[in-house]
Amino acid sequence: MPSNPIKSRADGDRLPETPLFDRDRANAGYKLNKMGSSLMKPENRDAFRADEAAYLDRFGLSDEQKTAVTNRDWEEMMRLGGNLFFILKIAAVDPVPITLIGAAQAGMTHEEFLRERLGKS
Repeated sequence: MPSNPIKSRADGDRLPETPLFDRDRANAGYKLNKMGSSLMKPENRDAFRADEAAYLDRFGLSDEQKTAVTNRDWEEMMRLGGNLFFILKIAAVDPVPITLIGAAQAGMTHEEFLRERLGKS
């Protein structure tokens, strides 16, 4: 029987270069996630599109978080406490293919991600 290579969090398992969404990161990203959650309503998506900077100011995001959202830097949003579920709400406003977000999180170009992770050419 092969040994199970998966370790529990208690064993200190960490995915290399992948931010762990723990309590500290959740607390740091609360405002970012609240803003992302607000985009579930059509009127909020309209307000976001109309004046993104003013919309971000409404939620008191840090300068780093504002920059990450404005630049659509998915990896940085995760690092700053963004929860993928709420970050996807931001992506839906543009709209952005989810594979582009996956590529950013994997540190790959979109083409590399499609080819290497999804087997598409």
